[in-house]
Amino acid sequence: MNKQSLVVYASIVMAMLFWSFSYVWVKIVYLVYNPITTVLLRLIISSFLLFIIGKSLNRIQSIKKEDRLHLILLAFFEPFLYFLGESLGLKLVSSTLGAVIISTIPLFSPFGAYLFHKEKISSKIVLGIIFSVIGVGVIIFNKEFNLVASPLGIALMFLAVAAAVGYSIVLKGLASKYSPLTLISYQNLIGIAFFLPLFLSFELNHFLSAQPTLKVWIALIELAVFASSLAFILFTYGIKHLGINKSNVFINAIPVFTAIFAFFVLNETLSFQKMIGISIVISGLFLSQAKLKFSKVKK
Repeated sequence: MNKQSLVVYASIVMAMLFWSFSYVWVKIVYLVYNPITTVLLRLIISSFLLFIIGKSLNRIQSIKKEDRLHLILLAFFEPFLYFLGESLGLKLVSSTLGAVIISTIPLFSPFGAYLFHKEKISSKIVLGIIFSVIGVGVIIFNKEFNLVASPLGIALMFLAVAAAVGYSIVLKGLASKYSPLTLISYQNLIGIAFFLPLFLSFELNHFLSAQPTLKVWIALIELAVFASSLAFILFTYGIKHLGINKSNVFINAIPVFTAIFAFFVLNETLSFQKMIGISIVISGLFLSQAKLKFSKVKK
């Protein structure tokens, strides 16, 4: 492995680590702030950072008039709808379960691609989804088949998954025209506009009366800098050199990293049943992206 390849793989692994740890950082911020406040502050810090980087590198492009509506739709799906589902969902489910559900995004994206871009759905995708659904079931049900996680929390996490699929559909038409830094910068800025009315209506009073500790502020800054900014830049760098499919394989590691971090930092339980469920989900994800070859038996 040459030096450049090492840098590429290191960049992707770091992005996965930052996104994995984001589920832990969110739980820490929730000790003081509510979900909408958390997302809004995260986006404000991230947008400020990205525009400084983009302008200093002269990488922020102007958006053409015919693409502005698509950009608003892009921001509606992510960060608005995605973070709305994820942030509210993580109030009700564990960091590990949330990461497992979010990691199924690569499985459901092909259905959006089929409906809107006429891309074919292979049998391995369907098989991968079946595996992953079984894996999530192992985590959320006990031996008596009773839910051990909030149904509303699970539904909200899958809302985030649906939003990510919608995001990928819209993104395909814009990615060929604008740089990732441009799109991420503007979508975060528009996301602030979406979240601001909700914040002013429901969480302003709580925000003004909250007394954040240094630990909470550090976690919030880590979310904005590492998860919402640097991770996207590192992952985009990886996609540029490895391509989308090879890079997406690394997303499968997020539930594993999150489970380990949550165990040590948040003292979340890591039961044998949970480990089995995570393994099944990851197996389904890898299966959906594997190249299956069947050779004919010679007679």
